[in-house]
Amino acid sequence: MSGIEVGSHHGHLVLHTVRQVHFHDAAAPAATMVTPSVFVAARDEQGALLLVRRCDSGTWELPGGRVDVGESACDAGVRETAEEAGVQVHITGLVGLFTDPGHVVVAPGGGATRQQFVVCLHARAAGGRPWPDGRETSAAAWFDPSAIDALPIEPGTARWIRYALSGASEPHLD
Repeated sequence: MSGIEVGSHHGHLVLHTVRQVHFHDAAAPAATMVTPSVFVAARDEQGALLLVRRCDSGTWELPGGRVDVGESACDAGVRETAEEAGVQVHITGLVGLFTDPGHVVVAPGGGATRQQFVVCLHARAAGGRPWPDGRETSAAAWFDPSAIDALPIEPGTARWIRYALSGASEPHLD
């Protein structure tokens, strides 16, 4: 995947930088850092899963992001879900810990290359309605689990979602 997309806006050439995601790609650059992140598999009363669409790549994913200094993983998950999707959640459990060194993300414009280190949490909706932030997310919506396979989703993220929906009694660990 290219790190730069070219488009036009009112007749002017516009360059958009997007992050590059590599999942078990032999051509991936070596990671230079590990950054703890948290993603949230939030479900509503009907069992639908909350997903957000990234502004940069157009792919769908669980709401989430980096854990800030002084913040717990659970607090980061609640904050990120509210920021990116407009939905308040209560964390209910651990989906798993995903630290596969073969899942590498290059920041937009060729910046830092990081190995994914993801804490994925289960949550239930507590209020609000899906609404994108317009900065990181262009859409936010509840999806019936049967409809998720048809969406454009990065392979590593698809793994987290599959495990979150699997009903496994033990958290995933890698």
